[in-house]
Amino acid sequence: MLDEVKMQQNAGGILIHGKDKSDVDFACRAFFQLASSLGISQFLQAENDAAFHVKFCLHPHGYRQHYEIFDTMQLCDDFNLSPSDNPADLEKEILLAMLLAPVSFTFPNYTEFAASVKIRMNIVEAARRTALAFHTSKIERPTDYWTYSENKGFTVLPGKKLIEALICASQPEVTGARYAFSCYRATEYVILLGIAQELATRNPELLNQLQRQWESRAIMSRQFHEVFLNEFGSMDEPLPPKYYVPGDRLWFRNPDERSAEVTGYEGSWVFYIGNGLFTNFWERDQPFTLAAKCIEIYHWRFGVYQDADGNLQMDENIVKQRVQATLQDPAETERILDLMIRLRDPQDVYADGGCIDASREYPRCVCPGTADMVLPGQ
Repeated sequence: MLDEVKMQQNAGGILIHGKDKSDVDFACRAFFQLASSLGISQFLQAENDAAFHVKFCLHPHGYRQHYEIFDTMQLCDDFNLSPSDNPADLEKEILLAMLLAPVSFTFPNYTEFAASVKIRMNIVEAARRTALAFHTSKIERPTDYWTYSENKGFTVLPGKKLIEALICASQPEVTGARYAFSCYRATEYVILLGIAQELATRNPELLNQLQRQWESRAIMSRQFHEVFLNEFGSMDEPLPPKYYVPGDRLWFRNPDERSAEVTGYEGSWVFYIGNGLFTNFWERDQPFTLAAKCIEIYHWRFGVYQDADGNLQMDENIVKQRVQATLQDPAETERILDLMIRLRDPQDVYADGGCIDASREYPRCVCPGTADMVLPGQ
């Protein structure tokens, strides 16, 4: 098993292409300059060849040997980072986690790599600020910025900037109000905001296209995934259960069939925001650890009840009480985590799987000449 893991590790890291040798040389210089500014260049090694690409990873005789199981959740402790207080530490954590990837993050040039890191930083910052009003069916947006139609979804009003509209819908400091919509839709808004903020300086024309798109029709759900996101990992080749990069979007599946029938409790869409923490859009000042998230989802099975109309509902108070009791019982905590920190079962299967998904998601390329986001228009 260890040999298999090492083979995966050798295939991972960050792979940057170039059109010729000068592009590769520039990528090497720029990457090591970035790593030096972050204080981690001594841990790097670069591998290049005549195929005009260069791969960066952690040196096998340095920190990489301590991460053969691809657990990135302790990076902040190991490198003494405070990503919530220091943007440079957040950038450093992102870079280290990418360097430890079991499969390669591949970019057509250095500029796209730099943009990808910046978008991840934007996503983490926006995700930390996002707070929603909890409701399993209500949908709301600030009416000064948004309008709704069944065919087009929520679109931005003429004359209103997309970036401002997204911030007002998701960050209550701006409007003084929290709006009700699903955690899945909230993740789309956070990703779109992170992309748009980088496009403002990196690719204004693509930002203008996004603006026009959201004035005419929203891109949502599966189409949003296809247009804006790369997915790495699969059910056939799952990512390690504790491998996360800040800015990753991911899904925790509810492995209990009955409680998964309650609207809004099929699972939980979140972002990894670094330092071992995941977003909590309902109580953003209480982000989840991996253990807390798994334990919460486990106890959803005990909060289910049937209302007077025969519909399944969730009693959150019961869930919270059981979570608190579990966290005070180390043996019970260990038992539940052993069940939950497992790869999820395939869709429509409820057997011995846990809540950990096989894949993670992050935005596509955005720079002029290499952007691969194709907007559908109206």
